[in-house]
Amino acid sequence: MNTPGTLRASAEREATRLPDLLARAEHLAGAVLLGAHGRRRAGMGDDFWQYRPAQMGDSRRSIDYRRSAMGDQEFVRQREWQIAQSVMLWVDQGASMRFASDANVPQKADRARLLGLALSILLLRSGERVGLTGTTLPPRRGNPQVLRLAEMFCRDDQTDYSPPEHRAMIPHARAVFVSDFMGDMAGVQLALTKAADRGVRGVLYHVLDPSEEAFPFTGRTIFESIGGTLSHETLKANDLKGRYLERLADRKFELQRLCTLTGWQYGLHHTDASAQSALLWLYGALDARAGVAA
Repeated sequence: MNTPGTLRASAEREATRLPDLLARAEHLAGAVLLGAHGRRRAGMGDDFWQYRPAQMGDSRRSIDYRRSAMGDQEFVRQREWQIAQSVMLWVDQGASMRFASDANVPQKADRARLLGLALSILLLRSGERVGLTGTTLPPRRGNPQVLRLAEMFCRDDQTDYSPPEHRAMIPHARAVFVSDFMGDMAGVQLALTKAADRGVRGVLYHVLDPSEEAFPFTGRTIFESIGGTLSHETLKANDLKGRYLERLADRKFELQRLCTLTGWQYGLHHTDASAQSALLWLYGALDARAGVAA
């Protein structure tokens, strides 16, 4: 049961984590060189894109009279699309994410939060609106949103596995889900289906600890969930390796299948790999069409 003392201690722990997460995310985002992020669509940018015939409803101010003087038809000068879009993030904060197999490897939660916040910084700098799925933090522009996102990312969920949050998705926006996806697949399927129904496209980023890929366990081993709700003891852990790896492969295949059906992209990241390369892939994947693993 929470008491004023335990709540204060929890709040103080979160407050100490916040500056570190912000500093590392800013550093990571700054290390990524941003190229041109044009979207080659008509809109309100500064770069010329094309002329098009004037249509009913166009204002007289939008007519390019120099181009129109070359013939009998009036033309509108269109500019490259740079209207900010909304990008919604869901970063899994369930207990299963607070796992690291080695002191030299970050927890899955730490890497997921770092990538989520650094990606948000890049998107906000390019003029996007960024927020969280659900109703707690709608997409907004500007630097103050970075602090709000960091505060939300530092909150832990006490349940072992958290399903993706799919409420209040903005139609035709983009989304990023970052998780180990170790929980019930029904929640993932529901979230992606609802997103697709609203025309939301995005990236499903699968974050795993290297030991979860290799299953290096032998002999007597006790497997426990981080939240403490599940426990299994075996005398011959190596006998479980084949079945475990087969089920992990099946889960990856199912995640990729769901992404293909809904028009999303699937990416895979191991916590012992470079955070910078992961961020580069994520940032580029938001505008890509085909699904690939990273």
